[in-house]
Amino acid sequence: MPPSDGRSAKQPLLPVAEALARITAPLTAGSSETIPLNDAIGRVLANDLISQLDLPPEPVSSMDGYGVRSSDGVSIGTKLTRIGESAAGHPFVKPVNSGETVRIFTGAIVPPDVDSIILQEDVDAEAEADGAIITINETAIKGKFIRPAGLDTIKGAVVAEAGTKINARVMALALATGHTSVPVYKKPRIGVLSTGDELVLPGEAPALGQVISSNAAYLTAFIAACGGEPVDLGIAADRPGALLEAVRATTIKLDMIVTTGGASVGVHDHIAGDLAQNIDFWKIAMRPGKPLISGAIDDVPLIGLPGNPVSSAVCALVFLRPAIAKLSGRHIAPEPIQGELDCDLPANDQRQDYLRVRLTYRDEDVPLISSAPKQDSSMISVLANADALAIRPPFDPARMAGDPLSLLLFPDGL
Repeated sequence: MPPSDGRSAKQPLLPVAEALARITAPLTAGSSETIPLNDAIGRVLANDLISQLDLPPEPVSSMDGYGVRSSDGVSIGTKLTRIGESAAGHPFVKPVNSGETVRIFTGAIVPPDVDSIILQEDVDAEAEADGAIITINETAIKGKFIRPAGLDTIKGAVVAEAGTKINARVMALALATGHTSVPVYKKPRIGVLSTGDELVLPGEAPALGQVISSNAAYLTAFIAACGGEPVDLGIAADRPGALLEAVRATTIKLDMIVTTGGASVGVHDHIAGDLAQNIDFWKIAMRPGKPLISGAIDDVPLIGLPGNPVSSAVCALVFLRPAIAKLSGRHIAPEPIQGELDCDLPANDQRQDYLRVRLTYRDEDVPLISSAPKQDSSMISVLANADALAIRPPFDPARMAGDPLSLLLFPDGL
């Protein structure tokens, strides 16, 4: 009989795509809240954003020139009398009769009688003053250089769908369409727990056999950059039950738990044992990151990341980032880009490999991929200096310099 904690040595390695699908499938976004737009950058819309007005609200000129009536047959040689001007914020509201024209500037409201704009360089003006005679050197075409009301959007239209991440562009659109606040999903609270008797907190001097706990600091910054709210659960000792004690000690309601370390098969690794029957899967066909665990504690989903810093970081990018997006009301499916190898690579084995690589760019903007010579999963320096992860599928044949390879770029802040 296999052990109840899922530690069967014969358990097949789960493909990366299936592991990701099983982690994210049950996740749903939480409740929403309405916040000022100025505080909404990086948050996710909980409802469709509806325009409160037409944009622009009135027809406006797209160029500097002279507003005319095309019905008057305005063409080369036509002489018109300037009767006023329309500028942004200062509309001309009087009638424009036959034989008359209005000086108009970009963004200004087009008077109701005007239906065409003649560019200022296409006229000869006696003076820049009312009463001046304006000689037209171009034929008027109805609607030319006029932005109609509602060109951008109309009142009642959806301008941003629920699930949209608010950036500076979306914020500007929301403000322009009459909003000062927006409904957004609450940030998912992600508990971060490190495990291991060898760990000491940053700032403490490690004794013989100890290391500084960098994974928790990395994951805290990672979660915040992904739009989550990290919750520090501390460091759990290498003993049975320590994981459960640390998680249940917090009074904060968590949406997900992320652990690092203790996910392997050694006698000092207790994550799988503590989860017992609450493991969905354990071990995936991935390098680095094979001993990844998906499970739950008291119905709160848990991702158990490996303890090696690089394995933890790579798994966070591949699995934790999409999970946080799903909990935030978004769906992300990063599309790898293609690069070109600058070196030969041997054939890959049964695990999907994520190589830490540097990129250079040639004139045609094709990334040239340089693989770090050492890919050990403990080497934080290699990860920190990498520009991307080069993805090699299981059983990928040997590659030669010049061959294409898929790349997963590190998003800003990650």
